[in-house]
Amino acid sequence: MLYESIYMEEERKPRIEVLLYTNELIKYHQDWGRKGDTVLVATDHLGTPIGAVWYRLFSSEKRGYGYVDDYTPELGIALKKEVRGKGLGNKLMHAIMDEAKNNNYRRLSLSVDIDNTNALNLYRRLGFVEVGGEGNSITMLSG
Repeated sequence: MLYESIYMEEERKPRIEVLLYTNELIKYHQDWGRKGDTVLVATDHLGTPIGAVWYRLFSSEKRGYGYVDDYTPELGIALKKEVRGKGLGNKLMHAIMDEAKNNNYRRLSLSVDIDNTNALNLYRRLGFVEVGGEGNSITMLSG
């Protein structure tokens, strides 16, 4: 679901097998399952994934786009187009935030495209605040 999490105009978006193996994105899935990696997946009635939310720790040497520090996991979320705007993103975000607290993480970070207003509004409603940014991306941190 990492591919679905990338906010980009569909006609400009490279194929999945190209995009996910770029230097910028491989760090988000390479060696998945290491300490601190957590994912929650929502499925439809057939068991097909329709949404996912995850977090992963990064280091100052190998930063993610929403990197804040070595102790704050970076969050990612993806929803299939057909389920967007129906509350699933909100439910997944609450679930992963609870999971992070249960794993003794005080806060989560994320990166969001400034043009992705639906996601930006969701994050603000959930208490995330802007702490930085670069180009079209905003880095946010939960309180």
